[in-house]
Amino acid sequence: MLAVRIHEEGGPEVLRIDEVADPSPGPGEALIAVHAASLNHLDVWIRKGLPSVPKPRITGADGAGILVALGEGAAAALAARGLALGARVVIDPSIHRADGVLQVPGESFDGTHAQLVVVPAANVHPLPDHVTFTEAAAFPLAFVTAHRMLVTRARLQPGETVFIWGIGSGVSTAALAIARAYGARTIVTSSSPAKLARARELGADHALDHTREDVRSLVRELTGGEGAHVVVDHVGAETWKTSVEVAGRGGRIVVCGATTGPNPPAALHRIWWKELTVLGSTMGDAADFAACLELVTSGRARPEIDRVYPLSEIRAAHERLEAGEQLGKIALEIPQP
Repeated sequence: MLAVRIHEEGGPEVLRIDEVADPSPGPGEALIAVHAASLNHLDVWIRKGLPSVPKPRITGADGAGILVALGEGAAAALAARGLALGARVVIDPSIHRADGVLQVPGESFDGTHAQLVVVPAANVHPLPDHVTFTEAAAFPLAFVTAHRMLVTRARLQPGETVFIWGIGSGVSTAALAIARAYGARTIVTSSSPAKLARARELGADHALDHTREDVRSLVRELTGGEGAHVVVDHVGAETWKTSVEVAGRGGRIVVCGATTGPNPPAALHRIWWKELTVLGSTMGDAADFAACLELVTSGRARPEIDRVYPLSEIRAAHERLEAGEQLGKIALEIPQP
């Protein structure tokens, strides 16, 4: 089969499309013929060695395709979900081992940027015909992360205001879609006029340029002085001060990453004075995935797809993601043999 692999760490030039042996499912596992996959920032970090993984390694966490083979003991579990060989499926990339360790395809083992991938049968779910493989591959990791942040951790309620940094990212566009599906008001930011315009088209109530506008004052004005009930921050050092400022009294700041650095000034005086709650959030569990799958299949929330590349253009796809040019998810078409 064809697969994108890294043999060393570095820039997009280290990505190679190799011909490798077809994998076989072990006990409790399923083999998926991948028709579509997507990129996450995790793929860029792994390529760079953050974290370093055993090599060669097939990249990719998200994917959707056709169920083509099952390992011993997997058939009964999938039959309970109405799945049999030949079924259209989507992969839940959050794999929780019995010992509590969280694993992700592409990081913990060979991933989805290949014609075939093996995953635990428990992480394979039926995909209705009206959802394309590309849509299915575009939502899992980003949507599950955003759902856990907003719904599972922050307990978002209808009518609350959600402030979302950097609307171009997959997690941020997912957070926008999920917040709207749950009846929240949304304020998003970007430094790109085009991305802000697109966010408004996607239903953002307000879209602010955080490089040219006084975000703190505008959020206060837009919320009648209350501030945001929930702040979604995956940026870290560069945004933390403002995140604390725009959160209203009793607000919740949810953090899932720190791309600009993990150690900003704590501003503890604001945290105790405003009685803020700071919540950490990492990916999600089966319940988060099930909720996201329902949102997508029902049409209540859909992933925003920025661009679709053929597998042969994987380097260009990485370059676009690393440059931050995208709004939403970058997807890959996987050729079938």
